[in-house]
Amino acid sequence: MDTKRQDEAPARQPRDRDRRRWPREGQPHNEAAPPLGPALEPLSFSTLELAPRDQFAAWQVHMAPLVDVRLPDDKSPDDGFPASHTAWNLGGMLIVQQRAPAHSYLRSAAKLRSSSIDHWYLVLPRTGRSWTEVDRRVAENQSGKLEIRSLGYPFRGRATDSESLFLYLPRDLFSDAASTLDAKNNSILSGNFANLLVDYVNSIEARLRSLTAEDLPRIVHATHSMIIACLAPPAEHAAAAEQLASVALMERARRYVQNNLDAVHLTPDSMCRALGVSRSRLYQLFEPSGGVLHYIQSRRLLAAHVALSDPADSRRIVDIAEAFGFSSAANFSRAFSKEFGYSPRDGRSTVVLPRPAHSVSLAEQERASSFEGWLKALGS
Repeated sequence: MDTKRQDEAPARQPRDRDRRRWPREGQPHNEAAPPLGPALEPLSFSTLELAPRDQFAAWQVHMAPLVDVRLPDDKSPDDGFPASHTAWNLGGMLIVQQRAPAHSYLRSAAKLRSSSIDHWYLVLPRTGRSWTEVDRRVAENQSGKLEIRSLGYPFRGRATDSESLFLYLPRDLFSDAASTLDAKNNSILSGNFANLLVDYVNSIEARLRSLTAEDLPRIVHATHSMIIACLAPPAEHAAAAEQLASVALMERARRYVQNNLDAVHLTPDSMCRALGVSRSRLYQLFEPSGGVLHYIQSRRLLAAHVALSDPADSRRIVDIAEAFGFSSAANFSRAFSKEFGYSPRDGRSTVVLPRPAHSVSLAEQERASSFEGWLKALGS
C-alpha cells in the first residue's frame, strides 16, 4: 500500500486523526521568541590569500592589540607567513583557533600603558612548543598542556610552528579568586583537574558551530568553575572536585540528549543507564533546567523548529514531529505553541534566522566587529 493509501486509512493509522487537526490559522507571533539555531558566527582572519611578502605585516597588524610579533632571525618577510585566526565570541569568553609559523612575541610595559585589555587567557597547543617569560620566570609549554597567563602583566616569548586554542576571559570574571590566579600567572596547569579541563575545552571546541544562545552563559560559568578547581588550594580540592564532577556529568548528559533526540528510548531511565547514575542524581542535575523531561522536550522542540524553518527541509510537519519523538500531532502542536508562542505551521512559513548571542547590544556588536573590538568589549 502506498503512502497516500496509508494516509487514507484512519482505522489502521489512528494518529492520522491528529494530523487533520493542525490549526488552519496561526496564532499571533510572539516578538519575544528566543533565538533559534546556532548562535555563534566566527570572525576569521587569514594571511593565505595575500602575497607571501605581505603576509607577516598583515599578521603584525592583526595581533597588535595583544602583542608585538617578530620573525625568527633566520626568516625574512619575503619567505611568507601563512597564518590563520578564527575567533568565537561567547559573550563572557572568547575562543580562538590559531595556526601560525614560528615567531617571537612581546607584550611590553609600554603596550600595557596604552591598552585597556587586561584579560586572563589560557593556551592549549595542539602542535608545537612555546617558551614565555614573566618576571624572569619561563614557562615551557607543549601539545596537550594548558598554560594560564594575564594580559595585565608584561611578558615575552617565542613559539615554534604551531596550532593552538586560546581562551580569553575577563579579569572581572575571577574577582572571587583574583589572588589565586595572580599567584599562578604564567604557569602550566597539571594534575587530574587540568586534564578534565582540557577534555572540557576540547568538547566546547567540537560544538562551537551548534551552540545555542542558552548554552553560552552556562559554558562561561562552567569554564570559570573548572579553572578555579584547577587552581584551588589542596584544602579546597574536595569541594572543587565535587563541583567539577557535576559540571562534567552535566556535559555528558546534555551530549547524550542531543545525540538521541530522535530516539524513542530517550527517557530518564535510559539516561540513568547510559550515564551510570541514580534517578535522584539525574533529577538533581537537571533541576536548574526545569527537570529532565522538560529539558528533553525543550531540546526536541528546538530541533523541530530548526527543521521547520529550514527551506531545504520538505518533510511534512507531522513527519518532523514524529522524527523528534512526538507520536501525537496534537500534542506536538500544543507543546510547540506553548514553547514559541506560535503554531508549527507558522514556524514553517516564517524562516527564523539565528541571531548572534553576545552580551552586548546590537549597536555595540556592529562597532565591535573586529578582534580588537571583541577583546575590548569582553566582559562589559
